[in-house]
Amino acid sequence: MAEIKVPELLLCPISLEIMKDPVTTVTGITYDRESIEEWLQQKSNKKDCMCPVTKQPLPTDPHFLTPNHTLRRFIQGWCSANQSNVVDRITTPRSPLDNSQLHKLLTDLDAPRTFQTSLNKMHDLATQSQRNRNFMAQQPVPKAMVQFITTTFKQGETSGVEEALRILRLLWRSTSSSSSSSSSPTTGGGGGTNMKPLVGETLDFIKSLTWILQLPIIDNDLNMVNEAMQILKLTIEITDSTLLGSLNHEFFKQIVSTMRRLSKSSSSIPQNALKSALHVLIETCPLGRNRTKIVESGAVGELIELSMDKPTEKNLTELIFKVLGQLCSCAEGREEFLKHPAGIAVVSKRTLRVSAATDDGALHVLWLISKFSATNEVVQEMLRVGAVSKLCMVMQADCASYLKQKATDILRFHSKAWNNSPCIQLYLLTRHPR
Repeated sequence: MAEIKVPELLLCPISLEIMKDPVTTVTGITYDRESIEEWLQQKSNKKDCMCPVTKQPLPTDPHFLTPNHTLRRFIQGWCSANQSNVVDRITTPRSPLDNSQLHKLLTDLDAPRTFQTSLNKMHDLATQSQRNRNFMAQQPVPKAMVQFITTTFKQGETSGVEEALRILRLLWRSTSSSSSSSSSPTTGGGGGTNMKPLVGETLDFIKSLTWILQLPIIDNDLNMVNEAMQILKLTIEITDSTLLGSLNHEFFKQIVSTMRRLSKSSSSIPQNALKSALHVLIETCPLGRNRTKIVESGAVGELIELSMDKPTEKNLTELIFKVLGQLCSCAEGREEFLKHPAGIAVVSKRTLRVSAATDDGALHVLWLISKFSATNEVVQEMLRVGAVSKLCMVMQADCASYLKQKATDILRFHSKAWNNSPCIQLYLLTRHPR
């Protein structure tokens, strides 16, 4: 079948796809509504918002977008005429979400017979368009979702929790920006505010999310765990540091336990949830006695196992080594690291194989071990598992000078013990040929 040529008039200048809901800006250029509204939201906190095509000033308020009904009908007719060429038919855009519709859904949320239907409808609305998400974020929907989750925690109920978490995650970014970008008045408490007053000023919501992570996984369905862990990451990022410093051992035990469950799953979901869990540890580690609590929760061994178990994507490996570097900066963390028979070997193996960020984390761990915890057995193990050879390779590799300096420092710490090793001799011969 010959490839059909789509008229340029039908394509959105931003997405370069056929427009489903064409709208015209004050500069006279027509875009697909979803694309231009996303563009306006990204520019909402900047003084100068420019039209992507004309580079002329553009108001960030979506109310200045005018529906192009003539072009929409032309697009629908063209798509219908070319359905035989596998062109999807463009339907008429749905009516915009309004206050009365949303108010009814929020009212139904309080009724035992209708709350599930209400959650499903709100989730559908949130997934339809950025416009709906922005509007819902300006209303008390985020506040209602937070209250629903905390109430189910107190009552020990799980019905509707997953849907509420999904809605909250979809609205999170829109909620954070709506207070600064919205020019229209909002109705109801919590409308147009950012998330910190809702979830970041007490530990109640964090306790609710921790409870969700403890729930049994049915039929290997990790969706709820994935949603809860991503929301927990977002919550930790905006919670007051004093509160985060008072997190108890049980919180960190649950994070490590969840990581363990995720690492053993064959589902495709764990990557996002694992990265969120690692971000939680990174954010909380420097505060109070959290570093020691994380170590006592078994995180060091779990991170080493996670790096060994199966191939991981680059970003996940970088996060693992960043957390390891933070934990090994205390004596308890280094002790747990050295207890694991594969600790030094894993760090050595990953060096120069993943990314510069991973190299940074790996060399930082080796530097801490070499400087503060290097018994004779540890020094000999570094030689035996190839860590010393890898340090010599770093010296010769095309990498940042500060990494080479760190490798040099480690080699100098124990030069007497390693001086007669073959890798050191080979390095000296290649570095300073006769």
